Amino acid sequence: RRSGQYTMNHDHSKKTPDGASFDRSGSQDSLDELSMDDYWKELENIHETRGNNHEERVALVVKEPDEGELEEEWLKEAGLSNLFGESSGDSLESVVFLSTLTRTQKAAVEKRVETVTQTMRKKNKQHQIPDVRDIFRLQNDSKGKICDGSEPSTVRTSETKNETQDGTKGNAKQLTTFCLGTDKQKNSLEDMPFSDTDINLEISFAEQAANLKDSSVGKMCKGGGGDTLLPNFRLPKDKTGTTKIGDLAPQDMKKVYSLALIELTALYDILGTEFKQQKAVKIKTKDSGLFGVPLSVLLEQDQKKVPGTKIPLIFQKLIAQIEEATLETEGLLRIPGVATRVKSLCQELEAKFYEGAFNWENVKQHDAASLLKLFIRELPQPLLTVEYLKAFQDVQNLPTKKQQLQALNLLILLLPEANRDTLKVLLEFLQRVIDHRDKNKMTLKNVAMVMAPNLFTFHGFGSKTIEQSEFVMAAGTANVMRFMIQYQKLLWTIPKFIVNQVRKQNTESQKKEKKDKAMKKLLKKMAYDREKHEKQEKTPNDADVPQGVIRVHAPHLSKVSMAIQLTEELKAGDIVARFLSQKSGNVQTLKKEEVFLYEIGGNIGERCLDDDTYMKDLYQLNPNAEWVIKSKQS
Repeated sequence: RRSGQYTMNHDHSKKTPDGASFDRSGSQDSLDELSMDDYWKELENIHETRGNNHEERVALVVKEPDEGELEEEWLKEAGLSNLFGESSGDSLESVVFLSTLTRTQKAAVEKRVETVTQTMRKKNKQHQIPDVRDIFRLQNDSKGKICDGSEPSTVRTSETKNETQDGTKGNAKQLTTFCLGTDKQKNSLEDMPFSDTDINLEISFAEQAANLKDSSVGKMCKGGGGDTLLPNFRLPKDKTGTTKIGDLAPQDMKKVYSLALIELTALYDILGTEFKQQKAVKIKTKDSGLFGVPLSVLLEQDQKKVPGTKIPLIFQKLIAQIEEATLETEGLLRIPGVATRVKSLCQELEAKFYEGAFNWENVKQHDAASLLKLFIRELPQPLLTVEYLKAFQDVQNLPTKKQQLQALNLLILLLPEANRDTLKVLLEFLQRVIDHRDKNKMTLKNVAMVMAPNLFTFHGFGSKTIEQSEFVMAAGTANVMRFMIQYQKLLWTIPKFIVNQVRKQNTESQKKEKKDKAMKKLLKKMAYDREKHEKQEKTPNDADVPQGVIRVHAPHLSKVSMAIQLTEELKAGDIVARFLSQKSGNVQTLKKEEVFLYEIGGNIGERCLDDDTYMKDLYQLNPNAEWVIKSKQS
């Protein structure tokens, strides 16, 4: 269809609209012409394959959101939907959540709530619309300062990059009282012994960006060069241990997701990059098969064959097939399989894979590699998801490599589990290919160039983006691909500051739960006492009390209740005497004249019995009464 546009006589001056050279974007400094050729060749192969495929797929339509809709969706995703709309009154849970946010995270939430509020006012929605300041006032007033020790007045995002680089000079110390983690933990950027290549996971990335001065830190890692010049980023040892994705329980991962979304948004806000989640219009997808099937559907059918599998079986098998030959094959992943053969293999796999009847011996290595890339491209929604594909692309626009890495780390946390697991297996495989670069001539750069079009040029809206700015898009996404392969071990780490925020949320929730439990217990006891009255009113003989026996309680004096056999001669005074002889609870301090037996409920409200009352007779008169010993004061 459009493959003519991607022919190899693209000369590079044509591809840059203003004739600028490669280094006009800081993140494109190490991409040479040869590796760019790999990108365009790959794109041409993709279009050729699509041209051969007569069953043209339905393009995914990305919905343009209405005003305020994006922010409303964002608040829902962040678990803060009860800050607006019909449930806006019920925001106690959100108060706990908000109390754990950093200054920049709060600013990001505030900004979105403000937009939603204004939109709702415009639309005249009959909801209770909170004033955005009220949402945060609760924490600010009670503590005097926001959680990370900065003054509430500093809650502000900067629209310009210059402002964030040198406009926060006086604020570096604001993080010293960062309240997540140990008490009075010294966490300011100046105090932390982090080098340029150390990834500080203890302080919020957005806070770090806000506090960056126009020093060497701000200008780090912008040198050009090849693979070797990618900074050797590392995670300093954490005495409390590093938390990897998969280490936390699902309920805590939900909290991680919300915090990562808010943190990423705050980081993009601070750096002046727009963060927009895309939304796909639902399209009809296949509900069985291998290619063009949603990941969730594939895994559902695969788990029937192999319980607990987290990666589609066909994906695992294709990787195994490529590795079986040898990873030393020159041009592996770059040289395409024969298009007609790949197409017929694809059809044969659809028919025979699950039956186990497919003959893998006939599959050549380059064909298997083409099938693997085809699988990724044919997913009904991109592996990096419709929601976040653009955010992944926009990582290239962030000022420093460290910030690009931080943003990627947060984006990985935002991917659904199936997408994240599949991406991990892919990146690990790509690294193994690169490990054989001496023989296969596939360096990190080459592999990134070849794989980027498969992950980023998604049918429906990937291609449009390419048309708008082909060259910048190509170089940028290849760079993001390079980062994902190079730093994959770091990217699957959950930052300590987020884990600390989860811990704090849990602590706060438990405190709240304890209070709730105590209240419930009290209410339960009151209900139990009331029920008992009613039950005894209805049934003269308690289920656990045999005929002719009454149960006597003394709730204010003792936990013990007594079952008393009624006889003709038994008097109220005898029951009180028996109770006093127990010497349990507060009983031993009481004198006989201080306590009395009461007849309560049934056909009377409450009556204090004199010692000479014959109990059998009274029982017959008021069989539904409850019998309680108490002092006159109680």
